[in-house]
Amino acid sequence: MSHDSTRRSLLAAAAAASTSAALSSAGAGAALAALATVAPAAHAQGRWPDRPLKLVVPYPPGGNADAIGRWAAERLSAGLGQQVVVENRAGAGASIGAQAVARSAPDGYTLLLAPTAVMAITQHLRKIPYDPEADFAPICCLSNSYGLVAARRDLPATTFAEFIPIAKAAPGKFTFGSVGLGTATHLTGEIAALRGGIKLLHVPYKGSAESLTDLVAGRIDLIFDPVALQQVKAGTVKALAATSSVRHPELPDVPTLKEQGIEMPDSGWFGLFAPKGTPPDAITRMAGELERALAAPGTRETLVKFGQHPQYIAPEAFAARVKADTVMFRDLIAQAGIKLD
Repeated sequence: MSHDSTRRSLLAAAAAASTSAALSSAGAGAALAALATVAPAAHAQGRWPDRPLKLVVPYPPGGNADAIGRWAAERLSAGLGQQVVVENRAGAGASIGAQAVARSAPDGYTLLLAPTAVMAITQHLRKIPYDPEADFAPICCLSNSYGLVAARRDLPATTFAEFIPIAKAAPGKFTFGSVGLGTATHLTGEIAALRGGIKLLHVPYKGSAESLTDLVAGRIDLIFDPVALQQVKAGTVKALAATSSVRHPELPDVPTLKEQGIEMPDSGWFGLFAPKGTPPDAITRMAGELERALAAPGTRETLVKFGQHPQYIAPEAFAARVKADTVMFRDLIAQAGIKLD
């Protein structure tokens, strides 16, 4: 082989090697670029939560909603390894707090503790600045209520059935407090009065703590709110009835409204919600932590103090429950002709 032929062969081999290396380098670069694109997303998803969460309770401190919200925040903090901070944003029948969460980023860091009224009742009674179905993703149901009808200590009746003829003799004289217009504590009172054939004067408050304080002081006559349990046990107010379908386990001698001839809906739950669009993995994780917490020893005894009993319902089933209750209360309100002034 001549010197020129040898030189040409060497140059060709070098060129081929260079081309192969370049192609390999380009392929590796493309692969690294693809990994660089995917990795941050996977990392971001995997590290949730990497900062504290906020749980909005749309009522003032001191009532049952606040107590349930703080219980849930403590259990989530322990399970998620990040602090869950409770923020009380009361007012407008819970609409202020609900609206704030509805407008929050759906990133898994802002939550709402809501009762039946916020998600299934209020929209049938007045205009609200949020859409319960379109703006929220249900996380889970936490509890259901052992509701109570509590009266000032000197009311001349020991049961709701005994109170009915007294109230019929003085239409509009007797008052009942609630945690706001369109809330479950308001609607329960209106339905009980309607089905008992009496007329009561409604006095709305910002939260349960305020209405209970005025009941103890004798400034109002009744409340339809499980928050009264401890005051009933202390003897500062008295229980006329249980509004739930069963008697309260700590007040076994107090008959239900149904036992006294007053049919009532049995739906007084508290649930946890996130803004619509919150990542499903975050919702599943939080629901799982709360399911374990609700099943833990001692939870039932703790929640009974707030007039509640544990009732875990998973995200999809809870969404269906909220829809069913929304239809039920819409029809019930229409049939009863209940309207806000």
